[in-house]
Amino acid sequence: MHLAAPVAPIAPQPLLLFLLGLLVLLTLARLLGRLGERFGLPSVVGELVTGMLLGPTLLGHLAPGISNWLLPTQPAEQIHLIDAVGQFAVLLLVGITGTHLDTRILRRQGRVAVTVSLFGLLLPLGLGIALGFVLPGSLLGGNSSRWVFALFIGVAMCVTAIPVIAKTLTDMRLLHRNIGQLTLAAGMVDDVVGWLLLSVVSAAATVGVTAGIVSLSVGYLLGFVALAGTVGRVVVRKLMDMAARRPEPGPAVGMAVIILLAFGAATQSLHMEPVFGAFVGGILIAQSRSAQPKLAPLRTVVLSVLAPLFLATAGLRMDLTALWHPTTAIAAIALLALAIVGKFVGAYIGARISKLSRWEGLALGAGMNSRGVIEVIVAMTGLRLGVLNTATYTMVVLVAIVTSVMAPPLLRLSMRRVARTEDERLRLLDHEDWLGHRLSTADSAPSTPDIGRREAA
Repeated sequence: MHLAAPVAPIAPQPLLLFLLGLLVLLTLARLLGRLGERFGLPSVVGELVTGMLLGPTLLGHLAPGISNWLLPTQPAEQIHLIDAVGQFAVLLLVGITGTHLDTRILRRQGRVAVTVSLFGLLLPLGLGIALGFVLPGSLLGGNSSRWVFALFIGVAMCVTAIPVIAKTLTDMRLLHRNIGQLTLAAGMVDDVVGWLLLSVVSAAATVGVTAGIVSLSVGYLLGFVALAGTVGRVVVRKLMDMAARRPEPGPAVGMAVIILLAFGAATQSLHMEPVFGAFVGGILIAQSRSAQPKLAPLRTVVLSVLAPLFLATAGLRMDLTALWHPTTAIAAIALLALAIVGKFVGAYIGARISKLSRWEGLALGAGMNSRGVIEVIVAMTGLRLGVLNTATYTMVVLVAIVTSVMAPPLLRLSMRRVARTEDERLRLLDHEDWLGHRLSTADSAPSTPDIGRREAA
């Protein structure tokens, strides 16, 4: 009988470099995250900067020998090991975010979320496409036509980053607020449209755009959402309820991870981004209220270990030295300015049309302006397809970092002027129950009628 040769394990040296790379990334991300907190910023700010410091921008420029030894790009599989950890981390981070989305506010204010998302999409998309047609030809990738390049710039400017928004809202303890929920809901609509636009533009860069390709992408998206909201909802709830019957949290945590991976794989197989599937999976997991308190260990590991690792890997391919050329620097400033103005003003207009207050509109604009990982995904897609070059990729990732850094102080400033509601107090209790403990804050000291209303909800 012929037996296949066993798969060779990873060699000792690549394993050592992999472990050391994770060690340095996580340690520096945690340190810079704490440093950001000392300056009144959420830890996500320092974690995003970590990859930039360890990548070509600083370490690769000042000490290329150390950089190439610690985070070698040749062979490619070495850096792909760290990328794989980052992708696993972002799936769980987005899934955890989905479990915190209050579907009741979606039913009540879905029109507001769609309106905010629509204006926050169309204005930056139009500005990005216009800018793409006037940027210097030296910024185009080697395999790109001008109109495909312009479409890519437009898509990059109109997206919103649910993972970074979620991490920022969690760090600032705003996830239970109505504005936080609306920001996540509008961001989800942004992501749905963003995945569709990215798939269409990617097809244009490879085989061209046809009515059949667009129809197929829309059909996959609608079919997935419909199936998840019917059959998926029932199956996921039964699986989570079964896992929650065990007294220890392990079965519930394991089942949640399996569901998130399955939903991520499903959307990836349909040529959509896996983070969208993970987000939908997280929303369905939240339907099992008996399982939520037992998922607290998963949330702790994701936010304390995996999320910092993922955010640290986002800047490893960024090279700010590519922006030293005056023409490139001016183009980067124009791209950053239009990206900020387009998304912020668009979301603010949508909020005001929906009769939200001025400060609520400013808070929504600040939250929606954060691009983070989704911008990086768009940039990496453009780089892989040859639509963007290194300089343009760095410009797009710079937008992701700057807008993510801007969000916390603007959110803090505007949310101070937004009054708390009774629904937010009850939602905070739900989040605390999910964590398995009560927080000793003024918000978490409800009266007996509050508890009764929460149980009746």
